[in-house]
Amino acid sequence: MPSFLDQQHLQAFLLSVVRLSVWLLLLAVVFLPLERLLAVRPRKIFSKGLASDIGFYFISGLVPAVLLTPPLTLVALGVQAIIPPGLHATVAGLPLWARIAGALVVSEIGFYWGHRWAHEIPLLWRFHSIHHHPTEVYFLVSARAHPVDNVFIRLCGLIPVYILGLATPLTPSGGAVSALLVLLFIVWGFLIHANVRWRLGPLEWLISTPGFHHWHHTLPEPRDRNYASMLPCMDWLFGTLHLPHNEWPSAYGIDTKLPDSLAGQLLHPFRAQPSRVAAPESATADP
Repeated sequence: MPSFLDQQHLQAFLLSVVRLSVWLLLLAVVFLPLERLLAVRPRKIFSKGLASDIGFYFISGLVPAVLLTPPLTLVALGVQAIIPPGLHATVAGLPLWARIAGALVVSEIGFYWGHRWAHEIPLLWRFHSIHHHPTEVYFLVSARAHPVDNVFIRLCGLIPVYILGLATPLTPSGGAVSALLVLLFIVWGFLIHANVRWRLGPLEWLISTPGFHHWHHTLPEPRDRNYASMLPCMDWLFGTLHLPHNEWPSAYGIDTKLPDSLAGQLLHPFRAQPSRVAAPESATADP
């Protein structure tokens, strides 16, 4: 029996690797031509950090899902015991589109604050600084995240959704909503990190774009702005919006030297504390 289970786990792992490989190929087919034609800054495809970026891509696709399942299942079970059943019954009676829209807004608030805390709390910044280390921002930087950072921010976004009953991993329909949310945020993450000059004019106040998110990776500091994943109105609401017209950052990265290797960067947060970003009170919101 153990050998049979091990074989099943190995097959599931290999299928996940194949799935991620196919997605990587599709992402490359879509974004590489766009980044060539509409580049904010021209860059070499086979850059120095490409190998570690691809490594982080597979780690981000394989590890967080495994680490998220136990805590989210416990949260869902705890919510059933604490939250009045009438609330979840009312939410469950809403049309699917309403639950998805509500889950999008609620999760975006959670993602916003999880992301902001990852900048403001030194312990969390140790892990989040891995994402900000690259001096070039392009589509694969989206997946360049430490598993601890990745899991923490996703928990911040998904737990409020489960508490309100907008989604749950315990039912097929609830699981579909949460899966759709995660997929949507992942896909949009690749878009807003892309090295493309895409601006949406007035619509940028409603939906995030590369022009919105690149300012979050700017060097020199501060980077305490534009935390939202999809809805810039969150930054407007909480005073961290920075959206200059027709301008792009002059440089990207952090002022701390991190190891070049993938293993070195994964271990770095446990060994030393990188410099963190400027204090949040330095942020200014554009009118």
